[in-house]
This record gives sequence, C-alpha cells and structure tokens, in this order.
Amino acid sequence: MDLVLQVNGRSRRVVADPRVTLLDALRENLGLTGSKKGCDHGQCGACTVHVDGRRVLSCLTFAAAAEGKHITTIEGLAPQEGDLHPMQQAFMDHDAFQCGYCTPGQIMSAVACVTEGHAETDADIREYMSGNLCRCAAYPNIVDAIKQAKPLMRERDA
Repeated sequence: MDLVLQVNGRSRRVVADPRVTLLDALRENLGLTGSKKGCDHGQCGACTVHVDGRRVLSCLTFAAAAEGKHITTIEGLAPQEGDLHPMQQAFMDHDAFQCGYCTPGQIMSAVACVTEGHAETDADIREYMSGNLCRCAAYPNIVDAIKQAKPLMRERDA
C-alpha cells in the first residue's frame, strides 16, 4: 500500500503492508527512531506521538489511519533552528529522565498534558501522565518539568 504521511511538517511516502502500525512506519520506513517500541500493546506510552495535535499511541494506530493527518514525533517537536522545545528543556533542567528510554513518549505526553489543559494541579498531571511508564521512577521530576514548561509553552503559543 502506498501512503503519504505528513510527518514533522514534511510529506513522506511510505510503502507498507496495510496492517503496519504508525510506530513501525515511523521507525522502520522513515528512520524516525525517537518513538520507542516498549510493550507494543499500548500499555507503556513509549511510542506516544501527536496526530492532529492530540497524543496517540503509535503502536495501536495503523499508519493508514494517519494518512492526511499531521503527525509530530519527538524529532519534530523543537523548531528546526534554535532552542529546544520548552518541555524538552524542562526535562533537562529537572533531570526528568534516567535511562532515557521512555523520555520521548513522556515528553510528547507532557506537551499534550499542557496543551489539552490537564496540567492545573500536580494530581491532574499525575493522572494524565499515568499512561506513560518510567521504570527508573523519575515521576516527581517529570511533574516538576511539566510545571516549569507550562507557562513557557503558553507564552510561546500566545
């Protein structure tokens, strides 16, 4: 099957089986390996990307279902030139990662947490982020990073 995916602001052609997941199309066909294959069952959040501005688990999404939609991966989060995205910088500032395997998915979910209005309290953040697992237990630092990035993201998008 021939697909044209809009990934990180660029049209990308993919030739794949109709059953291929968005995660596999991104990693195997397009070489975008930032999204991780953790559980491959939608239980860990390591594969989180944005489709039309909303977070999705790319391991549970068919690539064909994403055709014609705007897909953003961790590789496309920051501007082409210049600084990191405020959430990426906040994760660094708060040491909100250890091994780093879950970090791309955590950051993509954290951005959605703020943009979708779920970052009002620590409890709200923890609830929204509960679908993203971190085996290194960086959870308190992740909450702190989201709180730091929230006003910077709102200021940037204003």
